Amino acid sequence: MVGPDPTDPVAEPAEIQSVSRAAQILRLFGPETPEITASEAAERLGLNRTTAYRYCTSLVAAGLLDRGVAPGSFVPGGLLLQVGAFALGRRKVVDLAPPFLRELSARTHLTAVLSLWGSSGPVVTRVEEDSTRTALVTVRVGTQLSFDTAQAKVFLAYHRDQLSIGRLLGNLPAPQRDELSAELERVRERGYAAAVDSAGIVAVGAPVFDEHGICAAIAGVGTDRTVSTSPDSSTVRAIVDTARALSKEMGAKETGAEPPAG
Repeated sequence: MVGPDPTDPVAEPAEIQSVSRAAQILRLFGPETPEITASEAAERLGLNRTTAYRYCTSLVAAGLLDRGVAPGSFVPGGLLLQVGAFALGRRKVVDLAPPFLRELSARTHLTAVLSLWGSSGPVVTRVEEDSTRTALVTVRVGTQLSFDTAQAKVFLAYHRDQLSIGRLLGNLPAPQRDELSAELERVRERGYAAAVDSAGIVAVGAPVFDEHGICAAIAGVGTDRTVSTSPDSSTVRAIVDTARALSKEMGAKETGAEPPAG
């Protein structure tokens, strides 16, 4: 039996077709269609009823659908709702953050940065720069941040799945892992993280929470001449205050630890 030619741009592997059809079924749900049967899905998508039923039961097994109250019906599953809530939360914080970042940048005269957790670490999502400065520290949107950055430390310290974080850190050499673990404990105690690179660029980061836990990190970025990482500095207070204010706007039940007074 000859399979599809991988060099043919029209050919579609079976796995991709399966994902596409599963997505088509999930798209059928909405305010007007809170539940659906396999027969209805088959009719609306032009599928064989048996095929539609197999897809629906497979989606149930994956947690993307649940069995409905009516016999033979299906409703959005827990995993689908979880992913949807997470996606909405990410979109919400990105939409709400700009005025907070602008105010932080104006208050501290630093570059204000918002990052979200990506597949393997934080990714810079929003940046606001202080236009009054003749010399700016520029951070590019889309930058993947390494584990030694302030915002990465914030995410690692407050991430809800600490078992996964432990496995992630397990790839580091033992001395580096132990040093970072100790630093993360300090982050949780004082409510913020600081980092200085070899070029003298300093960042102070603080967590942003929603009702589910940490959803983003805010940082102020400047030079070692313009940024103080002392707990009682006005810079640290401004960054932590901004993160806490945005957390409240996000409906957070927690807003992070208060930095020590000195």
